[in-house]
Amino acid sequence: MTKAKFYVVWKGRRTGVFDTWEACSAAVKGFQGARYKSFPDKNLAWQAYRKGPEDDVRYTVSSNKASQHKTEKPLEGFMAVDAACSGNPGAMEYRGVTPQGEELFRSGIYPVGTNNIGEFLAIVHALAWQQNNQMALPVYSDSVNAMKWVAEGKAKTKLPHDEKTDRLFEHISRAENWLRNNRIHVSILKWDTVAWGEIPADFGRK
Repeated sequence: MTKAKFYVVWKGRRTGVFDTWEACSAAVKGFQGARYKSFPDKNLAWQAYRKGPEDDVRYTVSSNKASQHKTEKPLEGFMAVDAACSGNPGAMEYRGVTPQGEELFRSGIYPVGTNNIGEFLAIVHALAWQQNNQMALPVYSDSVNAMKWVAEGKAKTKLPHDEKTDRLFEHISRAENWLRNNRIHVSILKWDTVAWGEIPADFGRK
């Protein structure tokens, strides 16, 4: 009896967990920079998919990896997210846009927040927005910490939870709950600001 295998595709024409090599191959064959791996157990495969490959630029930033990707262009057809914070912590908001800068969603202003929290909420908002609109586009963020938090399913912030941040923490909890109960079917990618300039979702307040 042939032992079952499950295939994780982190980067390809389609991403997710596939139960046949034929489906995996169709997602990665001929796709530049494809990232995929087989696993003997479906649960392990989904855990690996959520975590991301250890050396994937989406979740790791180092000088050598940055140099490897300086000449690459953003993928065609994507969503970009960004947060703006007046001070850190300070008044915070976030948004998601198209490659052309057309705004798809925008949060209200939280009286107290941080850039990382805003980026985390923005990524999860983008994932949920795509699910509701039956879309599957790569999501670009320029916050490695926020991408790690999404991969781990938890916002590891040290911001105090008090009256001023109560609504913010309610939304953080809601985002974490969404990650626990939904599968991520799109790539979450690091925006290369050095090579490509400011991310399209940038608020332009620097």
